[in-house]
This record gives sequence, structure tokens and C-alpha cells, in this order.
Amino acid sequence: MPIQFGTDGWRAVISDEFTFENVRHVSQAIADWLLEGPEKPEGLEEKSTSGPSVVVGFDTRFLSDRYGMEVARVLAGDDIGVHLTRADCPTPALSYAVRGLDADFGVMLTASHNPPRYNGIKLKAAYGGSALPATTKQIQSRLDANLRSGREPEALEFEEAVSAGLIQRFDPLPAYLAHVKSLVDFERIAARCPKVLVDPMYGAGRGYTRSFLNRIDSGCADEIHGGMNPGFAGIHPEPIGRNLSELIEGVRAGGYDLGLATDGDADRLGAVDAQGTFVTPHLIYSLVLRHLVEDRGWHGSVVKTVSTTQLVNRLAERYGLQLHETPVGSNYLCELILEDDVLIAGEESGGITIQNHIPDGDGILMGLLLIEIMAYYGRPLHEIIEDLLADLGPVAYGRDDVRTKQPFSKPELVERLTAGAPAELAGRPVDYVNNADGVKYVLVDGSWLLIRPSGTEPVLRIYAEAPDDGGVQTLLRAGAALAGV
Repeated sequence: MPIQFGTDGWRAVISDEFTFENVRHVSQAIADWLLEGPEKPEGLEEKSTSGPSVVVGFDTRFLSDRYGMEVARVLAGDDIGVHLTRADCPTPALSYAVRGLDADFGVMLTASHNPPRYNGIKLKAAYGGSALPATTKQIQSRLDANLRSGREPEALEFEEAVSAGLIQRFDPLPAYLAHVKSLVDFERIAARCPKVLVDPMYGAGRGYTRSFLNRIDSGCADEIHGGMNPGFAGIHPEPIGRNLSELIEGVRAGGYDLGLATDGDADRLGAVDAQGTFVTPHLIYSLVLRHLVEDRGWHGSVVKTVSTTQLVNRLAERYGLQLHETPVGSNYLCELILEDDVLIAGEESGGITIQNHIPDGDGILMGLLLIEIMAYYGRPLHEIIEDLLADLGPVAYGRDDVRTKQPFSKPELVERLTAGAPAELAGRPVDYVNNADGVKYVLVDGSWLLIRPSGTEPVLRIYAEAPDDGGVQTLLRAGAALAGV
């Protein structure tokens, strides 16, 4: 099976396609791209005193640390300097380190929120965000050429590379912590810190949020699922309601004000209020947007993926902020952040970032901002959410992932569903159709239905938003019927 990059790098099943040999091949392609051009990374051509450098990090998955060392060995074999993290770290910390260390590129060994049997490589550019599609395409081209020619990767022995100064180990936490402190009102949190239960889901976010909060108040935060467990103890490390039963029970039983969960590499956030109710990323995004504008006085454009709530649209319209709606994928958000003065950008999966930060989702930062909001209002989270929905209108959301035997052809599906767009859905007229990524039918009352194939799995994703759960279920059934699944 060929190694094929997706929207944010490469992911595959460990020991099947994700092997040491293939990791070395990918690493060699990255090295070739850095060294050969013709389109070199922005800024590399100005470096005259030293060659390129790469920051390499890894999560808690099976063999991630060893895969990280293998990437470092290959890069060092091409005389590329490597900053390798001493231990597992969150992707946001790795991304910030790329920028903070003035490196030319970043490689993160992680499969993010995917099941434990997967691992992967995320590609991070010099600006501290996902590599853009053009960059990924160039690296893919070099990889394909190397595999066709039978070229073997070059690699130094690890200790030899360390002795030569080509590989340096470092801890990304101090610099990342200092930067996050510049974005979060820790003084306000210290004055009114809620009691927080943190669930890193055995992922690379372990210890980070708790460490931040306990520097303010040693009794402010507790943590579950923070040990090293490459199999995630059978938990699917995606912070959505059905995977957070132990966090929900822990919040209820322990009298916590808030539960925070990050995914396998901590670039996504899920939350639980004091009543044990799951708080969706849609609500988190909306709360943070409102807080940044109304309480902090920040301004800028707003970026969201097509699968993210219309609450964001309503807030952007209210504040007179330009709204960009993109296909699903952090690289699309990143591209707009680099081009525009963006206040906030995010997607329904919980990967959200803000102005003055890296152009990359950060579940840790978003959790701290949620705590800041609670401290600012001095009220339980569920009451803050009730106020938001009373102001903007009630909203419910749902998503069905339908596994298929074969991947859908996205162009064919989009053409069929666009040409056959219904005049109404769930008894309400269709206002317009958006086919930026799959097909999204937006109804006159702001409800919507989105049908799109996954970019990484043989799965058809069907999303819906409506004023109530009944409306959501009606739209999801209509979506399945339209798609023929």
C-alpha cells in the first residue's frame, strides 16, 4: 500500500503500513525537500551561517518515542540539525517550539484522535502551523520518487548524531507555558479559580493543564488518565461525549465545577459542566469568540470549517466581523490565518486557536480560556451557556459516521448531491447549498445538513444542526437517504 499524505500529514496502522522503514522513507523525503528545493521553505534561503533545522516531537502512542528517534536519525544523516523533545509533548507545544526555536520545519509523531492502533506524522511549517497543501504535495513527490528509484534513506546512529551536535534534546514546556501565560488572564483565574478535573485521555496533554493551574492554586486541578498507557486503556482518545464517561462521572461525584478533556496530542478540547453535561466544541468556540470581543475588546476576522455551528455566523454578523468558511482540515484554517488578521479560527472537532497564538489548534489553551470565562463571570458554565443560547437561539447538533466498504468518490458525490439538491428538508425550505467540502444544505431558519466523505477513513460523515434534537435526527435521516447509505 503506498504512503499517502492527507490534509495534515500521514496516518496508518502500526506494524501494517506505519513501520520504521516507512517512517525513514518519509523522513528522507522531508530532508530532500528541505535541502534540494526547487521551492525551499520560506526563510530558509536567508540562512547563510547554518543549514536547516527541524523540531521533532512525539505523543504517548506505542513506539512514538522510537519513531521520533528514527526521524531524527535520518534528518541528522542528511546533516540537518534536530531539536528532539525529551519526552512526549502536545502538538501545540511542538508547533510553538518550531516558531520559538526559529526552525525550518516540525515533525510530530502522532495519530491525534485516531484509535490506538494508528500512528502518524504531522507536518508543521516554520510559522508553527500545519504545512500547506503545496508543501505536502512537494514532500509527497519526493517520497514517491525515492520509492520508485529504490533509494534507501541515510541515517546516523543516534548516539553518534547526539555527540556530533546534530540531535539536541529539549523540553518544550517552559517556553510554551510562558507564551500561554501571555494569552490567558491568570490573575483573574487565581482570584476565582474553579475546581477542575482534567482528562488528557492518556495522551500527550498529560500534566500540562494541571501544571498550569496548580502553579496558580495547588488545589485547583486534579487529573485522571494521566499515566503512560500507549493503548489508552481501551479509550478512544477523541474528546467527545461517548468517550468521556469516566470524566463525566468524576465531575459529578467529585463536585467539580468543570471537566476538561484533550485528545491524543492535545490539539482538541472537549468539556463537561458541573452537571455532567458534555459541552460541545461548537459552544466552546462561540463562548470564546463572544468573550474575546465583548470582554477583551479584541477584533479580527473569524474562520470556521463548514461543519461548525451557525452560532459563530450569528456572532460574527453581530460584531461586524468578516467570516470565512473553509473545508474541514486545520491546513485550510492555517492558510487563512497566515493571510488575514484572524481573531479566532476553529473546527467542530475542537481544534481552535486565537489571535497572537500559533496557527494551529490548541486544546490546552482553549481549556484555560474556558476557565478564564468562568472566572470572569463568576457563574457556573451551564448558566453561561444558557445565557448564550437565550441570546442567540436554541441549537442542537449531531453527527453520524457511516462506515462504508469502499471510500466515496468525493467529486461524484458532490456533483450528485448538488444537482439533486432538494427544495426543502425537514419541512423547511433550503436557502442555499455550499459545496466547499462535501455538500451542505443551509435552511432558511439557519438549520443545516452536511454530507461529506472522511479524508482519512472509509467513512461517510453526516452532520446536522437544528433548534432541537428532534430536528437534528430528522436531518440526519434525510442525509443518509440522500447519500444512499
